[in-house]
Amino acid sequence: MDREPSRPPARELTVGELAARSGVRPSALRFYEREGLIHSRRTGGNQRRYRRDTLRRVAVIRTAQAVGISLAAIREAFAELPEGRTPTREDWARLARSWQPELDARIRQLRALQQRLTECIGCGCLSLEHCALSNPHDVLSRQGPGARRLP
Repeated sequence: MDREPSRPPARELTVGELAARSGVRPSALRFYEREGLIHSRRTGGNQRRYRRDTLRRVAVIRTAQAVGISLAAIREAFAELPEGRTPTREDWARLARSWQPELDARIRQLRALQQRLTECIGCGCLSLEHCALSNPHDVLSRQGPGARRLP
C-alpha cells in the first residue's frame, strides 16, 4: 500500500513557548487574547495552550502594528478569516491592500505637517498672529482680543 504514515497532531505551545518563538512578552499575548486577536484552550490545570498557527497570527499582529494599524482594525480583519485557519500569504496581501488607503492618508497628513513645521521654522516669527502652525489664517483674531490658547 502506498499510504503516507500519519503524522501526529502538532503539539500545542505554552504561553512561554509562544512568547519565546514570537518575541512577544507573555503579558502582551494575554492582552491579545483578551482583545480577541488570538485564542487558547485551557488545560485541566488551567494553563493556556496555543495552536501552532497562533505564531503566524502574532506575526501578522506585530507587522500590522509596526506600520500603525490599530488593534481594532486588526481584529476586524481577523474576524473575516475562518476561525482557526492560519492566515495565508493571500490573506496578508488582501489585508495589506485593505489597509493601504489608511496608510496613504496618514502619509499625506504627515507630509502636510512636515511642510507646516518647515514653514514655521523658516519664518522665525513664533507669533500667534502670523503663525501658520499655531494660528492658521489668523483664526484666533476673529475670536477677539486676549489669550485664546492655554498651555
